[in-house]
Amino acid sequence: MQGTGNRGSLSCLLLPVPCNLFPAVINVEIVTVGNEVLLGLVQDTNSNYLCRVVRGMGGRVRHIAIVRDEIDCIVDEIRASLDRRADLVFTCGGLGPTADDLTLAGVAEAAGVALELNPSAKDFVEKRYAELSRLGHVSSAAMTEARLKMARLPAGARMIENPVGAAPAMAIESGGTRIVALPGVPAELKAIVEGPLQTLLSEMFGRGSYRERELAVECNDESQLAPALRRTAELHPEVYIKSLASRFGPDVVFRILISASAASEQEADLMIDRASEDLIRELRRTGIQEA
Repeated sequence: MQGTGNRGSLSCLLLPVPCNLFPAVINVEIVTVGNEVLLGLVQDTNSNYLCRVVRGMGGRVRHIAIVRDEIDCIVDEIRASLDRRADLVFTCGGLGPTADDLTLAGVAEAAGVALELNPSAKDFVEKRYAELSRLGHVSSAAMTEARLKMARLPAGARMIENPVGAAPAMAIESGGTRIVALPGVPAELKAIVEGPLQTLLSEMFGRGSYRERELAVECNDESQLAPALRRTAELHPEVYIKSLASRFGPDVVFRILISASAASEQEADLMIDRASEDLIRELRRTGIQEA
């Protein structure tokens, strides 16, 4: 399932990240799987989040697709990414225990390998349901066929722990392309990306950790924000700053996204702290206060 997230912006002020901060560009593609997205029942906030992560780490998202919960659709889209020689492909959704969760089978078929019971994944799922049962969140810890389904990964795949949910993520390489299958629940996807997946992302992008923070300010005119944002960006060229507005009006509260990549979470957080302090100072000089 995907998250509802925020509605799309009508206005966006982008401050560029100096390209000399990053190594050679990594080309990334995203495949979101879910009928609920195509039916308009939920918004694909996961792709938006992954785009920010990739951009923050110096990569480039060059293609996003949304496909139905049908094996042929999933296979065709992943094979197309492989044919385009993408460096990294994220899939979002379709890792759960129900019959229409077909992403792992689709990845396996596209990569030309079989699905098999992964011992690490089985151990993870088993422990997670034992924990859920102990907390009273599920009625039984028994490893049913539906639960075992989440532990059947493409042959040769590496299981990636899910810090929040019961369905593990996984990574596999096919023809020089890394495929990372992530759950569709936004909180689970984000926890994996900012946690267990950091090792792989650091290996590929040469940066260790991506972090982001939002600042809300009382301002009804984005043009008033621009000078403060620009001055802060000049002081902190390694930090990405973006303001978003959903509409015009006297009661508008602007959201400002501040993000950074560094060798560690602590270093990235420190970079954001310093940029946030300077930004708040610059905004106050122009009479703009935090919301």
